[in-house]
Amino acid sequence: MAHLAIVLAAGASTRMGTCKSSLPWREGKTLLTYQLELWLKLGFIPLVVLGSHNSHRQKDCPIGSLVVINPDASTGKTSSLLAGLKQIPPDFEILAISAVDQPRELNIYQQLLQAHQANSALITAPIHQGKIGHPLLFANDMRSHLLNIREETLGLRQIIKDFYPLIHKVEFQNPDVLLDINTPEIYQQQLQK
Repeated sequence: MAHLAIVLAAGASTRMGTCKSSLPWREGKTLLTYQLELWLKLGFIPLVVLGSHNSHRQKDCPIGSLVVINPDASTGKTSSLLAGLKQIPPDFEILAISAVDQPRELNIYQQLLQAHQANSALITAPIHQGKIGHPLLFANDMRSHLLNIREETLGLRQIIKDFYPLIHKVEFQNPDVLLDINTPEIYQQQLQK
């Protein structure tokens, strides 16, 4: 059974002012390529969801990754997540969900994966000072719940709320698990680290 990761990259990046997936990141890679390669290193098959506006970024996707184009990306993040979920084989073992503006170091992914497997958790989430971060890892038993998310019910947030007591929370001292690169200022700060 496969380990898969959905990387959401179909947003319009309005606060950033430019397509986030093409932003230069560490090791001379784009933000998108960097993340896809990390998932591949962990043995996950990454599936990136792009929008019509940035579908040409497929060229940045390394061999071994999959691409889905969400033609309805403007309707919200939930539509992108559902577009990705529909392409995932029903017998996956672990599904990670992350976004292109949430890059993490490999050791964060490794710790989450080990904790998820060791605890046979339904959902595993990183937390920092009591706040849930990303990426989230889901067991196959969560598939039907994921397929029923809706934008009007806050998408993934509703699942987190409904299943909160069952989430295996992994405490990180590092606030990077909460990082969202939404503005040029945050991006520049992160580049200087």
